[in-house]
Amino acid sequence: MEAGGVADSFLSSACVLFTLGMFSTGLSDLRHMQRTRSVDNIQFLPFLTTDVNNLGWLSYGVLKGDGTLIIVNTVGAVLQTLYILAYLHYSPQKHGPLLQTATLLAVLFLGYGYFWLLVPDLEARLQQLGLFCSVFTISMYLSPLADLAKIVQTKSTQRLSFSLTIATLLSSASWSIYGFRLRDPYITVPNLPGIVTSLIRLGLFCKYPPEQDRKYHLLQT
Repeated sequence: MEAGGVADSFLSSACVLFTLGMFSTGLSDLRHMQRTRSVDNIQFLPFLTTDVNNLGWLSYGVLKGDGTLIIVNTVGAVLQTLYILAYLHYSPQKHGPLLQTATLLAVLFLGYGYFWLLVPDLEARLQQLGLFCSVFTISMYLSPLADLAKIVQTKSTQRLSFSLTIATLLSSASWSIYGFRLRDPYITVPNLPGIVTSLIRLGLFCKYPPEQDRKYHLLQT
């Protein structure tokens, strides 16, 4: 096997490994829901938006014929759907989550109808679907910025997950390089904000370490 083929194979494996590691961080939430039979302090929307994001990228991978995208997003969609079903099972308030689910599924199906019925040219469909997935992924990475402002204000990183931060950094970096190797800006560009926001989170962990968190809250009380 040529050096380029080995590098591509290694990079593809890294994308799969790091991204599935990022998705699997939700297993701790799943265990918490099963143990407590409640959804206390667990947010529903990240599961839902990640699931929709996985389904979008899965469609892009199928259209592009990219096995790495197909594997990662198939497993990701299954995991996120599992988290969603568990949340709906244990949540006493189901109306809000069900409404959010129905809304995003409607948007997803409308998108599928548009891309597959109204855009007959395969190349144009690939470009437009890639743009849609890129914008959606960027919005997901940028949405927690408001939480980062609260962390600076409270000087506490309790609302951050260190393992998720590391997994997101490694996943975003590997996908950015993967997209660069494929000369696919729709893969490269949306993962750059993931690298930036992950580095910001790591900086906050360094500035407000967990030990300092505890001292700060003790002083507050």
